[in-house]
Amino acid sequence: MNEALLRSLTPSVIGILVRRGADFAAAEDAVQDALVEALRVWPADPPRDPKGWLVTAAWRKFLDATRSDAARRRREDLVDEEPAPGPAPAVDDTLHLYFLCAHPSLTPASAVALTLRAVGGLTTRQIAQAYLVPEATMAQRISRAKRTVSGVRFDQPGDVATVLRVLYLVFNEGYSGDVDLAAESIRLTRQLAATIDHPEVAGLLALMLLHHARRAARTAPDGSLVPLAEQDRGRWDTRQIAEGIGILQAALARDRLGEYQAQAAIAALHADAPAAVETDWVQIVEWYDELARLTDSPVVRLNRAVAVGEADGPRAGLAALAALDASLPRYAAVAAYLHERDGDLTTAARLYAEAARRAPNLAERDHLTRQAARLNSHRSH
Repeated sequence: MNEALLRSLTPSVIGILVRRGADFAAAEDAVQDALVEALRVWPADPPRDPKGWLVTAAWRKFLDATRSDAARRRREDLVDEEPAPGPAPAVDDTLHLYFLCAHPSLTPASAVALTLRAVGGLTTRQIAQAYLVPEATMAQRISRAKRTVSGVRFDQPGDVATVLRVLYLVFNEGYSGDVDLAAESIRLTRQLAATIDHPEVAGLLALMLLHHARRAARTAPDGSLVPLAEQDRGRWDTRQIAEGIGILQAALARDRLGEYQAQAAIAALHADAPAAVETDWVQIVEWYDELARLTDSPVVRLNRAVAVGEADGPRAGLAALAALDASLPRYAAVAAYLHERDGDLTTAARLYAEAARRAPNLAERDHLTRQAARLNSHRSH
């Protein structure tokens, strides 16, 4: 059974049902039921036209649900609209589903979950495991999201920026449970890039590939974090790096710079350095200046302070940091690093310990705790 084939057909089949009169929530449920049926039937009796089979099966599932939901008055009209046997039209509705799932009325968490279910083809159980929440909680979240978008016109213009933000949120979830969300978001972004010609879509795909290329080197065998400067660059995926840089160069050549292209350019400069000491920090600072201009994000300015500290020395980095709000996430960690670079180990150790208490996850907390212990041990000798 080719589950990848079923997943790839899902958006198009949902779109066909929506155009035939089903609302989004009902269409998505019917297609999921048809996929379950396909997993049961196809191994023994594979269809010659998989998409046509799914359209017919999903439409029948929709009719069954409609009949049982006090809609019998429309039954005869719906039966007349049942698709005729034969190949289904070659229409790809993936892009429409992206925009619908990333509707601005949804919270980011709900938009991500709905995208993974409707476009990614993941089950509610898989999504719940990836987010480390009970399946019932995730089912309620997806159900509420579907109700929210069910009244939205399927053909209304969408917001590319919202779609990209959802995909980036999926990517940043990384890996947990039995679903690799980083790889899944790359797959979804590839679909989007093949459907829409937009430099920021290409920029996001390049950014994902460049970050994902370093994945194998990010953690030690014991699961602890390995900082970028200490990573074994021989474990980086050079094929993904080359692909990401190629996609980025083509996007930048269009002279329509956006935040994902700028972030990808920074990632490309890190990937291009044979060793950490050879990193072109001056150019990275210039790209952070562009990114700050595009986003006006305090988090970008926080990362820029690190780059300034590498390019112009830790005192310059601390000066850039002083202009920012100390309550920013990871502010204490950046301050600790810059103070350590400046030789103030006492302050650095205190700040590493403070950063550990504020860390958003266990791996980062353990890393920062070890940094504080290392400096305290160094000072005691």
